[in-house]
Amino acid sequence: MKEQLISGSSNTMADAEKGGIRASGQQKFEEKSPGVCGSILIFLSILVCVIFFPLAPFFIIKVVQQYEKAVIFRLGCITKGGAAGPGLFTYLPCTDEIHVVDMRTISFDVPPQEILTKDSVTITVDAVVYFRIQDAVSSVCNVDNVKLATKLLAQTTLRNMLGTKSLAEILADREEISMAMQKILDEATDPWGVLVERVEVKDVRLPQNLQRAMAAEAEAHRDAKAKVIAAEGELNASKALKEAADVINDSPAALQLRYLQTLGTIAAERNSTILFPMPIDMMKAFADR
Repeated sequence: MKEQLISGSSNTMADAEKGGIRASGQQKFEEKSPGVCGSILIFLSILVCVIFFPLAPFFIIKVVQQYEKAVIFRLGCITKGGAAGPGLFTYLPCTDEIHVVDMRTISFDVPPQEILTKDSVTITVDAVVYFRIQDAVSSVCNVDNVKLATKLLAQTTLRNMLGTKSLAEILADREEISMAMQKILDEATDPWGVLVERVEVKDVRLPQNLQRAMAAEAEAHRDAKAKVIAAEGELNASKALKEAADVINDSPAALQLRYLQTLGTIAAERNSTILFPMPIDMMKAFADR
């Protein structure tokens, strides 16, 4: 019975840990009680706003844009309701601290990274990442600088991923590499309230000596293919000539027609040339002697 209880409790703890990992991006921050001193400070702040009511609205009302949200810390703790906005909201200037978060899609270039591929080729690769903040509270509370952290993580992920692939795989499977990078970055930045929308590998630059070697290899391949095609053409032409010779040999009149056709072609191209045709039978007579 004890073993069943222990195993059941361990399974429950493991499931809870897994659930906590999955829900890390949706972390909830509960409002804590400010205590006696905090309540006094809040009361004094409200009292000051009431006393200076004609001027207070200029200091306690704030507007954020449609694409922004405001995270309010009251005495260092998240206020109830999480992030405020967009639009108009009020706050206590003496006890509240506001962090405005831009919720629009942000793009940045991953600086060129020198990477040693799986087949020991040094290449330089750069990429572009598109992301946006979907949880303003997590982006403020869980990471110091969400943009810088995402950028550094993208650089590390690019190096680690391309280091496990060969040069041919990098050049051929750029779309798959981009999708895999997007998935890894999205899972890693989920606790920060970040949604990675797209990752694109922009450019793969090769060393100059490798470019020359690849160009020479491609040129040699093209030359070899051209020679094979020319040889095949000559073979087909010789077969056609052999068949034509066999046909002419079987029909003497065909040779005479071919002779007259050649004379017509020469006369059309060179009008100043004077031709004296000689019968084929006469030439055969000389050939027999």
